[in-house]
Amino acid sequence: MKPTLYQRITAPFTEPYVRYQHADVLHAIRLGAAVILAFLVNKLTGLPHGEWTTITVFIILGLLQYQGAIYTKAKERILGTLFGIAAALGVLWFNQNAGAWLWVDYALIGLLSGIIGYLAVRKLGYTGLLTGITMLMIVSDLGNNSIGQDGIYRALNILLGTGVAVAVTLILPLKSTLMWRFLLSSNLDACSSLYAGVGHHIDAADGVVDDSVQKVNPVAFPVEEVPVDRALVNALQQINKRLLAVRPHIAATASESGIEKETLETIQRTHRNIIGTIDLLLSAAPRLANIEIDEENHVLLIHYQHELTQAMQHIAAVLRSPSDEVFRPITRIAVSEYPSVQHLAFEWQGYFWLTQTLQTQLQQLSDLLQTCKPHWFAASGLGYQRREQRRMKEQGGETDLHL
Repeated sequence: MKPTLYQRITAPFTEPYVRYQHADVLHAIRLGAAVILAFLVNKLTGLPHGEWTTITVFIILGLLQYQGAIYTKAKERILGTLFGIAAALGVLWFNQNAGAWLWVDYALIGLLSGIIGYLAVRKLGYTGLLTGITMLMIVSDLGNNSIGQDGIYRALNILLGTGVAVAVTLILPLKSTLMWRFLLSSNLDACSSLYAGVGHHIDAADGVVDDSVQKVNPVAFPVEEVPVDRALVNALQQINKRLLAVRPHIAATASESGIEKETLETIQRTHRNIIGTIDLLLSAAPRLANIEIDEENHVLLIHYQHELTQAMQHIAAVLRSPSDEVFRPITRIAVSEYPSVQHLAFEWQGYFWLTQTLQTQLQQLSDLLQTCKPHWFAASGLGYQRREQRRMKEQGGETDLHL
């Protein structure tokens, strides 16, 4: 069913996948709205040093688009500010009640700064950095017996700015878990299309297709008398670009979903290995055009590749599906049950080995995704799941999320 004009206009506001496609523009709109809201908060509160409210909004939202990363940064900024206030009040209490020389107070501040710096490097990170900055903002006029009012106001404005930034993320939310799912799904669909092209070269080896198909090299490696297919090279570049785009979502997805970061890293590594194996298969395919293979093994390989192509499409479909579906086995074909493969030419044996490697990698990816699915499925948001399921029902069981 073709979407109506109203659906196309409202899609960025109601459909997470469309927000994923226009994330940069929506991020700019949201940041602008957050800065305006911060100015209004400054006007309403009338607190001195209100510029720190807008500065904080820009620091938290400026480079971060997705909720998991924003919430993590906001939490670190709140904790750093509160810890800094506590440390500064401790220094001010010591200054007011201990009656020590000023250099003793400075030594105490230096000692606390060193401890905070050590903890920032070892564990606290950005929280430690903000702890030190907030403490120094408050005790900056210690020598003049100031109670650090300006520093307190700055800290309060930082907390207000953090609240504004978090509140604005509820406007057109961009969840890292959904973006991670969509990017991985898009890449698996693209890999399946790329891998399906290998079949043309395998058919060429048996004289099934014409010479124009045989003389196409799917990668940018020199093969004698076989020119490079620029379309496939560009497709590989887009796949690698999406692979890199997944990286910034890993930490935020772990925060949103509760999945161990190590598990997400393993999924990312398997994702990268699948792309590398397909690249190797594409490199090998043109070299097989003039090497003989018997009909039985040729048919086996065609069926094998067809099942792996479908497996990639199935994993992609489950990843983008709003329903709680189960990943199915990759393929029931076992090359070990076909001893005739061992008698093929060395090049064909290597090609079968690479295909088995791809099968193993896809099964590993499927198993990892199935194991942690309860987490990433729930973290995608119940609103998204219910809305997509309702749309599928209205359209007779078909989803309009075309990745």
